[in-house]
Amino acid sequence: MQNVTRNTAIAGNENTGFLKLIAICSMVIDHVGAIYFPAAAGLRVIGRMAFPLYAWCLVVGAEHTRDIRRYFLRLLLVGIVSQPFFMLAFGHKWNELNIFFTLALGLLALLGIQQRQKYSQIWCPILMLLIPLIIWVDYSWQGVLLILLLYAVRKSRSALCTTLIAFCLYWGFTGTSMMSFFGIPLPIRISFMPQATTLLSVFRRIQFWALLALPLITIPMKKPSIHLPKWVAYGIYPAHLFLLWAIHFWAVG
Repeated sequence: MQNVTRNTAIAGNENTGFLKLIAICSMVIDHVGAIYFPAAAGLRVIGRMAFPLYAWCLVVGAEHTRDIRRYFLRLLLVGIVSQPFFMLAFGHKWNELNIFFTLALGLLALLGIQQRQKYSQIWCPILMLLIPLIIWVDYSWQGVLLILLLYAVRKSRSALCTTLIAFCLYWGFTGTSMMSFFGIPLPIRISFMPQATTLLSVFRRIQFWALLALPLITIPMKKPSIHLPKWVAYGIYPAHLFLLWAIHFWAVG
């Protein structure tokens, strides 16, 4: 496949260094909650920002990278290196793959769309959506779908907002409910406003709060105010998983 010239006008935030820094902090908080404080739903809520931010950074990167195939190989390599630590930290099996494989599938789907060889813009995204139905990857096919949707609306801020809101509403209804937020009990229903019960149920769903990433994705930031070296952006994932596992292993003996 040959690289093609693309119109790289993007409506959302192109300052991926800043976004990756926020995503890293969100991810670490989420994983601390998952490993050490599984009942603390508030930590998981903060962590919901991470994947949409990484997905958007992937979309921006796919538009600006000089070689999208090398970009894919980097994601694949980090995924392979991280897999043992992912298994140790969360108790997953070898065939339950970490988020970098999800991102790699999403990038392959974008590559097929960009290259348009032998109708790859049709069959490649479909294939990448089907693979998570056979092989378990973090965030499953919904994660790949979010990448595709963000790519489709990348040139319109209003479309970005509408798409992410709609996706998070859907995601929320399929996710886990939380009974409290940082120790504050959440109401299950309002007796004098039964019509509000359905709306309340959405706000109680942890995955709905991926919507917290929306302002960060849509804010118009062009200048790279923060530059993360690639080894930091990629290396923090396996490094923090190993550290969290090591602390937990030491603490429980």
